[in-house]
Amino acid sequence: QVQLVESGGGLVQPGDSLRLSCAGSGRTFSSYSMGWFRRARGKEREFVTAISGSSGTTAYGDSVKGRFIISRDNAKNMVYLQMNSLKPDDTAVYYCAATVTNTYLGDPATYRYWGQGTQVTVSS
Repeated sequence: QVQLVESGGGLVQPGDSLRLSCAGSGRTFSSYSMGWFRRARGKEREFVTAISGSSGTTAYGDSVKGRFIISRDNAKNMVYLQMNSLKPDDTAVYYCAATVTNTYLGDPATYRYWGQGTQVTVSS
């Protein structure tokens, strides 16, 4: 079992950067593929990015490509989401998730474990 705790959210201005962190538990953390999803008020949950547990291959949603970067530090059981050039449309609750598979990482149904979420608000 994996427990996930996100941190790093807050209020920023358009164009700013922010880094979210996700702390995971468990001795096999490195074997899990990790994803970030977000849900804006009144909208469906949206895939942001994922990194596989085997090869470290990454994938990004179209709306964040070129602006967001996912990384992981398996020695610390941490996953990070570096968000650059933030826009008001990035405002949402951001969730970290974990799965044992390396496929269909853009589908939230793939993930078994979820954090509680952290709020990111981009506003001037």
